[in-house]
Amino acid sequence: MMNIAVLVSGGGTNLQALIDAQKRGEIKNGKITCVISSKSGVYALERAKQNDIKTQVIERSEYSDIKSYTRAVTDALIEEKVDLVVYAGFMTILDSQIVEAFPLKMMNVHPALIPSFCGKGFYGLHVHEAVLESGVKLTGATVHFVTEDCDAGPIIMQKSVPVEKGDTPEILQKRVMEQCEWKILPQAVSLFCEGRIKVNGRITEID
Repeated sequence: MMNIAVLVSGGGTNLQALIDAQKRGEIKNGKITCVISSKSGVYALERAKQNDIKTQVIERSEYSDIKSYTRAVTDALIEEKVDLVVYAGFMTILDSQIVEAFPLKMMNVHPALIPSFCGKGFYGLHVHEAVLESGVKLTGATVHFVTEDCDAGPIIMQKSVPVEKGDTPEILQKRVMEQCEWKILPQAVSLFCEGRIKVNGRITEID
């Protein structure tokens, strides 16, 4: 059974999707053992506590630079004997220390079809605003491995939804979350814990 840590910064809707999938028995050979937040008082921590999952707050604001903050998060994950780290609305880009400690053992869910609408600055509603401004007809979500380059790791899964007439960023965000993010993130986590993802360079293969 693999130990899964989930990194959060806000409400924790993707965390809830993982918890619900775990309760339904959809995450094979893995269990969420801890939730680490970059902020105190966020609802994601409450979601974890309601489900008897250990929580820890490592406040970004208490660290002078990203290097020392990354070290603190990495040390906490090592102490928890984590096998897989899941970024679920974690709003801090960590440095290479954590990538070296957990190579191809971290995944992130991004609310767009990478390589479009990704990288620094593309988070939250900013992504959906850019999608609507571009005029694309399809958007969606991507689960990918975390590497040193933001949103550039090997893609594990993607799912799309249509962009519809009358969409606002908020409406589109809700559709992408409910129909894409909440579906493919638990699936990708289970595939990892089952040892079914193989990585060859930038390409992933699922057995």
